[in-house]
Amino acid sequence: MKLLVVEDHHDLREAMIEMLADEFEVDGACDGDEGLFLAQQNIYDAIILDVMLPGIDGFSIVRRLREDGIETPVLFLTARDSLEDRVKGLDFGGDDYLVKPFQSPELKARLRALLRRSGALTTKQTIRYRGIELFGKEKGVVVDGQPLKLTSKQYELLEYLVHNQGVILTKEQIFDRIWGFDSDTTIAIVEVFVHQLRKKLEPFGYHTDIQTVRGIGYMLAREQE
Repeated sequence: MKLLVVEDHHDLREAMIEMLADEFEVDGACDGDEGLFLAQQNIYDAIILDVMLPGIDGFSIVRRLREDGIETPVLFLTARDSLEDRVKGLDFGGDDYLVKPFQSPELKARLRALLRRSGALTTKQTIRYRGIELFGKEKGVVVDGQPLKLTSKQYELLEYLVHNQGVILTKEQIFDRIWGFDSDTTIAIVEVFVHQLRKKLEPFGYHTDIQTVRGIGYMLAREQE
């Protein structure tokens, strides 16, 4: 799962990235402008967001994201534990609040709770789509009761599609999410991996669920309830 940490204090930002790296893939931003730009790519499962930032403050970032229709869960960080600040942050669209200083176990526990509430994480870290089961810890996949061998990137692509079923994902979003902004490869790799994933799912009949949206990207058909 992919997180964004927006914190202007260098040592605290790097400490959070390090403490979360054993469970998540983490990007960092040092000010409000960079944080807003990265958050608007809509490729993160959750955002840890300092309230007081150079440039755009945390409250304004969340307001902009919600206006853009981006509902990524946000955990606010603040040095002030006032009721007014907590209410303001939640009213703007934040999902939880953590007061500095904090301990690593509390940060991780609040993040896991946030991800469970958003549906991005189950208690067993298992997600399902039709007859497909994905097991997050092991990156294992079972399709119609049969194990399916996927590479790490193929798994991440399938997981991202399942989490966003019924949503059109641009090639840029997929590339930034799976390979990252700093990747040496090109965006053409997205088409290659979608093709590979379809071939893996074809024997089970699920390959047609990954739909091409011409000129934009891809969409996994929403599971019928």
